[in-house]
Amino acid sequence: MDRLLPTPEAYELLELTRELADGELAPRVDDFEARGEFPREVIRTIGRAGLLGLPYPEEVGGAGQPYEVYLQVVELLASRWLAVAEAVSVHTLSCYPVYAHGGEQLRKLLPDMLGGELLGAYCLSEPQGGSDAASLATKAVLDGETYLVTGTKAWITHAAAADFYNVFCRTGVPDGGDRRSEEGAAGAIRYIPGAAGISCLLADAATPGIAPQAPEKTMGLRSSPVAQIAFDAAPVPADRLVGPLGGGFKIAMEALDSGRLGIAACAVGLAQGALDYAVAYAREREQFGRSILDFQGIRFMLADAATGIAAARALVLAAARLKDAGRPYSAEAAKAKLFATDTAMRVTTDAVQVLGGYGYVADHPVERYMREAKVLQIVEGTNQIQRLVVAKSL
Repeated sequence: MDRLLPTPEAYELLELTRELADGELAPRVDDFEARGEFPREVIRTIGRAGLLGLPYPEEVGGAGQPYEVYLQVVELLASRWLAVAEAVSVHTLSCYPVYAHGGEQLRKLLPDMLGGELLGAYCLSEPQGGSDAASLATKAVLDGETYLVTGTKAWITHAAAADFYNVFCRTGVPDGGDRRSEEGAAGAIRYIPGAAGISCLLADAATPGIAPQAPEKTMGLRSSPVAQIAFDAAPVPADRLVGPLGGGFKIAMEALDSGRLGIAACAVGLAQGALDYAVAYAREREQFGRSILDFQGIRFMLADAATGIAAARALVLAAARLKDAGRPYSAEAAKAKLFATDTAMRVTTDAVQVLGGYGYVADHPVERYMREAKVLQIVEGTNQIQRLVVAKSL
């Protein structure tokens, strides 16, 4: 594939990524997926190569790469091992609140967060909340200089593997008006429903009272276990508040815009990997005395897949360039996530069809690709939510 990258350094970075993907990822993916084991050492290798902090400035420990380049690194990783690409995307998302909204003290933590040894997680979703992020119930009560966090988070990638968590919880807002609290009386802090009372706390994973639960039994991405996390009066220092009190919902939504681009890039890479495998198989597989790649039914299916992938990649990069230019990109990120993940679902399903019965067994990776594609239509906001975002922008 002929990529247009902004600098010679970017071409070198993509070549490094390709070497890592072929040498460290591709040989291990089947084993880790079969065992359902998170490849923590593989992620450390990725981090030590500088791939866990690509879009952040060098002065805070990142690599200073534009999002346009970072997303193509994610895409390439996803074409070999989706769980690893997703881990890079989730970690990048997890560093955003501290980078964009952390005070001077918190920003001192960024070099370690971006340096490759630490891994982050993003604790927004809850068992009953689903797509309604503003309805979260996890609560943090200030006790002197410490917040005591109680509640349950759900669908947390890196739940048992992360070193730090961004915890979105209900801290309330300073009492400055006449609205009454959920508890019925005005006070120094009001706990009110909705987005206004949500804050973001940065918690160390080793904090007492934070307990990851058993991993969910998922359809795909089995080497990237997700789980609930229970918080039982977990103490988080008050100086770990990220951004203003009550400003967490805005931070969460900002981060999700860039996170959606990460998932869209994952979808493009997964679809490209499925297409590459299907083409190679169709070239070698013979029926009726010739390669099945010669049959129009197969050729048109692959042509449609290639066209869809190219269109998805173009949407992703167009949104990334808007972000790099400092221009609004929320709607474009939603379009990219929507189209790219729907494309990945269609392409991986067609890749299974190209292989016929062989596509339905684990001897070939396309059955895994199809299972993995489904989750990309759900995470970082379902595709129905993406349609709401796009419609609202109109």
